[in-house]
Amino acid sequence: MSMPNQYEQVTADTFLRGLWEENPVFVMLLGMCPALAVTNSAINAISMGLATTFVLVMSSALISIFRNFIPKQVRIVAYIVIIATFVTIVDYLIQAISLDLYNALGAFIQLIVANCVILGRAESYASRQKLGATIVNSFGSGIGFTIALLSMGAVREILGAGALFGVGIMPVGFEPWVVMVLPPGGFFVLGCWLIIFAWNKKRKEQAQLDGAVAGGQA
Repeated sequence: MSMPNQYEQVTADTFLRGLWEENPVFVMLLGMCPALAVTNSAINAISMGLATTFVLVMSSALISIFRNFIPKQVRIVAYIVIIATFVTIVDYLIQAISLDLYNALGAFIQLIVANCVILGRAESYASRQKLGATIVNSFGSGIGFTIALLSMGAVREILGAGALFGVGIMPVGFEPWVVMVLPPGGFFVLGCWLIIFAWNKKRKEQAQLDGAVAGGQA
């Protein structure tokens, strides 16, 4: 049976690090398929993000509860079965709520079961931590994933259609960048966000280095 590591105390960092320091898309480069495929509009992006968050939180919680009862030899199979159960629930919910949205997201709803963000959280965190910390951490990672998709979807919809959530916001005469709602636009916007995150990380590291040097000279 899987043995838990040292349990983490639930703090604000348990939730917040998934938003920025360990952002699934912009830092850990996980979940690239939906990040590139369904972010041609903000509504598609936030819908996929929230669906993934639901599956992530619920499956991680269930895995945490049964972490000491799932044999190590079949843990990955057990995790996938649990994740697939909640993906099926989400699939039917979206289909019942909005058929247009369901058709827009297409097969990527079912492919949530193969999302590395969810399986990675199950293997590296949920299987080793208590329920409370698992829910908080999973929720933070899910919101971070949603924010990443929304950041890409908003930029692509504004530049590619002159609108946000289907509402026109650009001035009259604006010529939409059609490439932004096509696959190449997804790669371009993702690259720009990765540059921003890399620049911010380097800036923080440089500030820490400067602080250490100044402290040593004092």
